[in-house]
Amino acid sequence: MPETSVARFYDELADDYHLIYADWDASIRRQGHALDGLIGQDHASVLDCSCGIGTQAIGLALRGHRVTGTDLSARAAARAAREAAQRNVSLRTAAADMRRLPFPDARFDTVVCADNALPHLLTEQDVHAALGEMRRVLRPAGLLLLSTRPYDDLLRNRPASAPPQVHQPADGGERTVTFQLWHWHGDGEHYDLEHFQLLSTGGEWRVKVRRTVYWALGQDRLAGLVTDAGFVDPLWRMPQETGFFQPLLVARAGK
Repeated sequence: MPETSVARFYDELADDYHLIYADWDASIRRQGHALDGLIGQDHASVLDCSCGIGTQAIGLALRGHRVTGTDLSARAAARAAREAAQRNVSLRTAAADMRRLPFPDARFDTVVCADNALPHLLTEQDVHAALGEMRRVLRPAGLLLLSTRPYDDLLRNRPASAPPQVHQPADGGERTVTFQLWHWHGDGEHYDLEHFQLLSTGGEWRVKVRRTVYWALGQDRLAGLVTDAGFVDPLWRMPQETGFFQPLLVARAGK
């Protein structure tokens, strides 16, 4: 993974990340509810190892779980802590690479790696390192919740763009339009992403552009990598059954 470029992408996006949602607070609650239903226990010790500005981590904290959030972007992790405090929930955060998690073995009941974070890792070696760390910090039979884009569908079509998303504040404030352009590499699996945000200020539009790279990991391939890392019973759960916005790979740490 080009570590500095991924960290820079999210450092630059941190202040505006909530603008990709029509209603960020509603998404926090909805995603927290969906993940909580899969965790299936009260007051679980949860690590969100790609917490960003806290969408899933805050959602789970609001459901009563004891959540720690880490992210490669120090700026995003710091914002997650501030946003949690504003909502009167506890969220410990730190800047950390998911391939080198700063926690002792068997520390958590559940590890969450959501919102297409793992595909920033561009080689099997890096994916294996990250999954191995997630396995290491989980207690025996601990739960892994990992979500990605629906890459099996996307690999069939290799789209050049993603649909635009519009953020319109409830108070009638300025709109933001977010969209993405995808440039597929020759191997047909990796793609460069250009992330555009059009921000309206006083009737004038200005644009912010940020760039990063992803690896479009198909579901069978990722399930195999999860198994290789010491997890058992990997199962893909689809949005229509979980209520989560992306496909979720659910697995347990082997004993």
